[in-house]
Amino acid sequence: MSNENEDETQSFPRTIEEQLSIGAVSSSTNSRSTAEEEKLIIADAIRSLPSHVLRDLLSIGVCVRCILRLLGVRGHVYSCSSLSSSILCTVVEESKPVCGDAEDSNVLFCSVCMGILQFSNVGEGGVLVRRDGAHDFAVSVAEFAKRDGHDIDGFAIEISIPSIILANEHAARLYMTKKYGSEIWFKEKLHNDSITVKDALRLSVTNSLETLLGIKSGIDSFQIRLTYTHTKASPNIPKFAEALSLRMESGGTTDASSSIDEFQINGSEDSEHTSGVADSVIKKCLNSKQDKEFCEHFESPLTKVNRPCQLELHCHRAPIYIGGRYLKYSRNVSQTKWIIDDERMGEASVEEIIGSNILPVCRGDNYKFHAAGREDIDVRMLGSGRPFLIEVHNARCLPPMVSIDIMEKRINSLDSKLVRVRNLKMVGNQGWALMREGEVEKQKQYAALVWISRRIEEDDLQSLSSVKEMQILQKTPIRVLHRRSPLVREKIIHWMKVEKLVGNSQYFLLHLCTQAGTYIKEFVHGDFGRTHPSIGSMLGCRAEILKLDVTDVKMDCFN
Repeated sequence: MSNENEDETQSFPRTIEEQLSIGAVSSSTNSRSTAEEEKLIIADAIRSLPSHVLRDLLSIGVCVRCILRLLGVRGHVYSCSSLSSSILCTVVEESKPVCGDAEDSNVLFCSVCMGILQFSNVGEGGVLVRRDGAHDFAVSVAEFAKRDGHDIDGFAIEISIPSIILANEHAARLYMTKKYGSEIWFKEKLHNDSITVKDALRLSVTNSLETLLGIKSGIDSFQIRLTYTHTKASPNIPKFAEALSLRMESGGTTDASSSIDEFQINGSEDSEHTSGVADSVIKKCLNSKQDKEFCEHFESPLTKVNRPCQLELHCHRAPIYIGGRYLKYSRNVSQTKWIIDDERMGEASVEEIIGSNILPVCRGDNYKFHAAGREDIDVRMLGSGRPFLIEVHNARCLPPMVSIDIMEKRINSLDSKLVRVRNLKMVGNQGWALMREGEVEKQKQYAALVWISRRIEEDDLQSLSSVKEMQILQKTPIRVLHRRSPLVREKIIHWMKVEKLVGNSQYFLLHLCTQAGTYIKEFVHGDFGRTHPSIGSMLGCRAEILKLDVTDVKMDCFN
């Protein structure tokens, strides 16, 4: 670094606090205290930065927060409401910022973040929205978060930005490397791992959002999502894409070039679709560090930005899970809604009966029903019930235990008496994992009314009742081949007991315990030899199952 620059850098911090104090007026003790704290934070952040670089970056349209990012500054300075390009201009004695916070409609936006860290954006209907600072932006986000009536006990911020901003940042770094790479401060200040636009935005608004919402941020189920897009990519993107396409084709890579072809075919660079394709090309370039091609096709310094990014706000809660066990008493109720050729099968479904009583209490958008296995529409679910989960999407209310008890009573008091639930409770992801793990290991017990084509003998009863841990082979049943893969499955019949019916020589009740996934109907009649052995093959006659009940699902969840 020249002596002139060294002297300038050394003398720069001596008057920062004094310069930041110019015009500072407070209306209360608290505001004075906050303003003084912010001045000290800003002064400390700027203290060791080379003033000639600050002037240069301001002159090419980089906003104050991007300047601090590019120069490796971290910490709470990003959340200071008084941090602005105007203040930085005061410090470095520039007359006015090139990109800035002024009300003048001709003021340009940051050539790196495209207005994101200036809290300016295009809103609904293409209206340009400018805000006074980070706190003002946080106020608008907090108002939006409250609008939908969510019960919020914590929040996390998700941010999506167009990848053209990554290219802008890459171009800014290359510009600084080329111009200042030989200066002493450069290696210390220009960090490749400096904070991102996303992180800077989070630092800028999180504290204010915590205050406005009265809750803490962190890893939470309630997400505030900020999605930024920009419909116009750099004018040099097509040229850069063509150069990168030629390089990749010579190397035998076609994925990127096919994207480029799509970009060129679809024409207009102003369309949102083509901008997205071009962004993917830029990401490929940045990841492979093609600096030579980059420098050839992107302007350095960066082009001025006349219009900021478009912002779409969206608030949602990650799915919540309410689990328990259900019992089904009807042989005309399916587990899930069943429609064939626009005609409903059965009079109702377990899914609808339970879900329609849970969703209104949680005030969610919709729900999904999950169960540990399934029974056919004509099979009752008795005993302790089958484990299930209702996955509620974007629940605005997190029901307390008392509300869940009310849900359970409401379902169990329905006039139809088709379905009953027990042990209803709110569970986290661990409930889902338990149910999935237990589904593989579980045993199921059944009671079946069986008819055979001859008289049942005492030897038959003893033969069937003596079965223990018998292995059977089942090909995918004919009745489900249209929706299941044609496989051969090994299953275990753990035990069987036969109960003879008085006055009926060809009917008996079969009680059995099997491995999860055993097709019971096919085990009885044999499915034309596709299940072996079967009750029919063991007795040497035709066997048919007339009625079937599930009497127990042995799993360690929701007991």
